[in-house]
Amino acid sequence: MQRLEHRACFGGWQDVVRHRSDTLDCDMNVGVYLPPQAAMQPCPVLYWLSGLTCTEQNAITKAGLQRYAAEHGLIVVTSDTSPRGAGVADAEGYDLGLGAGFYVDATQAPWAAHYRMHDYIARELPAWIEANFPATDARSISGHSMGGHGALVIALRHPGRYRSVSAFAPIVAPTQVPWGQKALRAYLGDDESAWRGYDACALIEHAPERLPLLVDQGEADEFLSTQLRPELLQAACSAAQPSAHPAPATRLRPQLLLHRQLHRRTHRLACGGIEPLKNLRDSLHPALRHTALASPLASALNSAAFPGNASSLRRSAAWFMLPGSLA
Repeated sequence: MQRLEHRACFGGWQDVVRHRSDTLDCDMNVGVYLPPQAAMQPCPVLYWLSGLTCTEQNAITKAGLQRYAAEHGLIVVTSDTSPRGAGVADAEGYDLGLGAGFYVDATQAPWAAHYRMHDYIARELPAWIEANFPATDARSISGHSMGGHGALVIALRHPGRYRSVSAFAPIVAPTQVPWGQKALRAYLGDDESAWRGYDACALIEHAPERLPLLVDQGEADEFLSTQLRPELLQAACSAAQPSAHPAPATRLRPQLLLHRQLHRRTHRLACGGIEPLKNLRDSLHPALRHTALASPLASALNSAAFPGNASSLRRSAAWFMLPGSLA
């Protein structure tokens, strides 16, 4: 393990480290925020997955998560979005190859040699984090856009591994939208039945776990109707068969939060980045579920970058409860 960055941050440390991944057969950079509590005891972990073209730096520099992670004693791990390095396959365009691993385990050449991001995030990275940092096995997973897709799919495919899952502007049904269809065809081949194993809407049909789930989506997002389509997730939850497995004690319902005034650009992460931390906090401490958690939203809305104020945004936001097998 090689430490690339080590910076004091809200009483803790924001590190970037490089390690060798056997799963991906390359070196990977990983951001690790260690809150001040980690100096005294192991802490739960939030795994953050970024979107197309991003690296581990995206959430480190844009989301503003460190302040709230420090307040609530949470480690935040930010991964890269694809394997990197000499010999790693790439393609023209931003939506395939480097920076666009889509969190699948590729089966097709030339991708299969390195592109196994699903297994890396679900298995190798948590094992490595828990072996090298003061982390407990209490985990939550979240992500943005392509990373939101990855978070939903990984949580659904590995019941019992995560306490909660959150997603910002996720690609909820990659088998039904151009970004996903292009990536899944390249990485998995032409057999569309294989694609369903990486489609959150398809996986929800038989989800064995009622996991706390939060989706946050901007209604002004330019990709809302073409690539993201959160209504498909809502429909999948409504249509899902009741689970044959007992629900966890939390029995939280999935929630879809639509913001009419906010969308996918950089400041959306800064405004909404607190939600996955709150989701994990609530899953770890159910008694705190209805207590207030300070958010960067109010302060951001007071800046020149945002019209209006926090109260006007609250009035324009609509909450939807997603019923079904996850309810």
